[in-house]
Amino acid sequence: MEDLFNKTLEERLNWVVENHSNIVFSSSFGQEDQAITHAIFSKDLPIEVFTLDTGRHFQETYEVMDKTKARYKKEFTTYFPETAQVESLVKAKGFNSFFNSVEDRKECCFIRKIVPLKRALKGADVWITGLRADQSENRNDMKMWEWDEGNQVHKFNPLIDWSFEQMEDYLKENKVPQNSLHKKGFISIGCGPCTRAIVEGEHPRAGRWYWEASQKECGLHAVK
Repeated sequence: MEDLFNKTLEERLNWVVENHSNIVFSSSFGQEDQAITHAIFSKDLPIEVFTLDTGRHFQETYEVMDKTKARYKKEFTTYFPETAQVESLVKAKGFNSFFNSVEDRKECCFIRKIVPLKRALKGADVWITGLRADQSENRNDMKMWEWDEGNQVHKFNPLIDWSFEQMEDYLKENKVPQNSLHKKGFISIGCGPCTRAIVEGEHPRAGRWYWEASQKECGLHAVK
């Protein structure tokens, strides 16, 4: 496994394909995920690409989804929240309950993200993510290869050791489609109501759930 740190992104993905089956990749169409998507689609690797549509995305996110599909002529699977769960939440607490408390915000994330993710990972042996260690303090200790106990799946983080600059260079070199919000101060892009642009000097994830003091995870990736 240590040898992978000396490999390119494409070589890392080839390794997982050669040694495992039933591999899926979750994309939010952010910069890290677009780098991995390019490597998968351009090399025609047997990895299923999927995304979670929470129903609260920015219009710019949908635009980059369409641009990606047009560029690579490849399909990805979209998973949506369970209709009944969303309807029940909105009826009980309104459309913007996530502003009320951390608990309410996590409930919304659970319904719109965690439940669909469980469906997406069903039957998968390996889950590829676009996590990088320097995205947040919570991710500093994550490994390139991990066991995700909560989802009962091997988790592969091929960009875990990449810097932000390394990622940007890769995207530019390969002319990969990107979300136009990145040029407007949105480094980490999630749901529209829960994401704002950051200013110079702020942490890259400061714009996520910006009204909360420290919680910068939604539950997709367990923090150890």
